[in-house]
Amino acid sequence: MRKERIKEVYEDFKNALGRLKEALEEDLSKGSIVVDGTIKRFEFTFELAWKLAQLILEYNSIQTRGPRFVIKEAFKLGLIKKGESWIDMLEDRNKTSHIYDEKQALKIYKKIKETHFDLLKTFSNEVVEFLHSLEG
Repeated sequence: MRKERIKEVYEDFKNALGRLKEALEEDLSKGSIVVDGTIKRFEFTFELAWKLAQLILEYNSIQTRGPRFVIKEAFKLGLIKKGESWIDMLEDRNKTSHIYDEKQALKIYKKIKETHFDLLKTFSNEVVEFLHSLEG
């Protein structure tokens, strides 16, 4: 696995994380469009996060088989913190494709704002440390 590919995907992830942050800063009084947009940005950011973790695992010669396995192995490697919270985040991500109820959407929005975003930020910091270790 090329280091350059990991760096490219990290840049995409970092940009997506910034866009998710922007969405979370929007005023909820603007209506359901804010919730829907935030959830969509969360989906995209989470997908990039687990795929980035997968690339890093493969770089470390760890074969992967889907997001749940990637999360468990990334936790073992120390790339992610709070493995169970990441599994919860994966389950929320899987639910987002089937949300038709505003109450359920608000529940996931709240978890994105209160928990998931911080997990993704912490992951970003861990990836930066990993990238620095490749340089040194």
